Order: sequence, then structure tokens, then C-alpha cells
Amino acid sequence: MEACVFCEIVAGRAVASVVYGDDDVLAILDLHPATPGHVLVIPRAHVAGLAEAGDAVGGPIWRAARRAARRVAAALRASGLRCEGVRLSLADGEAAGQEVFHLHLHVVPRFAGDGVVVGAEWRSRSRARLDQDAALIRAALPR
Repeated sequence: MEACVFCEIVAGRAVASVVYGDDDVLAILDLHPATPGHVLVIPRAHVAGLAEAGDAVGGPIWRAARRAARRVAAALRASGLRCEGVRLSLADGEAAGQEVFHLHLHVVPRFAGDGVVVGAEWRSRSRARLDQDAALIRAALPR
């Protein structure tokens, strides 16, 4: 099994440019940033994706990630790096674009003309179809 690069960073066996850390998460600069200042907030505990982040592990991770993302977003705006807005994103699974299978939240500084593209073929759905989809999701929610 290949070692997880984020676990290696957390353990201090791989280098990273750290911008924030606490008991639960580490925030590091992305090696391949969308824009300068692109930060990854990673849990110190290895969790590959959302399905593995149950309440016992996921709760502290999400609280720490929210706290870190809020602090990092404010710091990006005050840092002198170009930052007119901040985009948060998380890819869960290969089909969603996840490349490192250790849960992580992207905190990306955004500005006009930054070249970052978030696109899709946005389609309207009828209210009846939305209600059907909502019923399917509600029925599948864990009790």
C-alpha cells in the first residue's frame, strides 16, 4: 500500500508549507495551487473520504476545518496576496476529482480574471422531478 502524502506531512516525514495547525487539523499550501495562497485543510487523522468521517471522527474534523477555513480566509484577505473572495471546495471520490485520498478542504483565494473555472452543464429540473429526487435522498438518509 502506498503511503498517504498527507499522513506523511502530518507526521513530519514530508515537507509542507504550513499556515495553520491545531490538535485536529493542519492547513498547508497546495503544491499545485489554483491561485497563490491556495490552502488545504487536512485532518490529522487519516480519513479517506466523507463516508469514513463518522460522527466520532467527522464532528471534530468539521469543527476544526470550519474554524481553520474561517481563520485562513480572513488571513488570505489580510495577507497582501490578491484575494477578492474565497472559494471552499471538497472533492469526495475520484469521480468528484479527488486525487489524494485523505479528506481535505480547499480554501482558494479568488479574484477577477484569476483563470479558475468552475463549470457544469447547469440544467433546470421540474418541481415534480425535484420532489421525486428529494424523496429518494430522504429515504436513503441514515437513521
